[in-house]
Amino acid sequence: MYIIKVKGKAKIPDYIQIRDKDFVLVAYFRTDRPLKRMDKFGLAGKDQELKDLISTLPYGKLQKLEL
Repeated sequence: MYIIKVKGKAKIPDYIQIRDKDFVLVAYFRTDRPLKRMDKFGLAGKDQELKDLISTLPYGKLQKLEL
């Protein structure tokens, strides 16, 4: 899976996109409201690791999601 942080403008907040190996969008959520159904994507129990990654992720750079 891949992750990208999208910069918001004005009243639109920053968002996170999670994409599968074929780059199909599987999750889209605000950076200040993490994804609730982490188990659906095989990320159950990795909430803190994902929050730490999101805080250090540069805007607009697609990265492989490895937690």
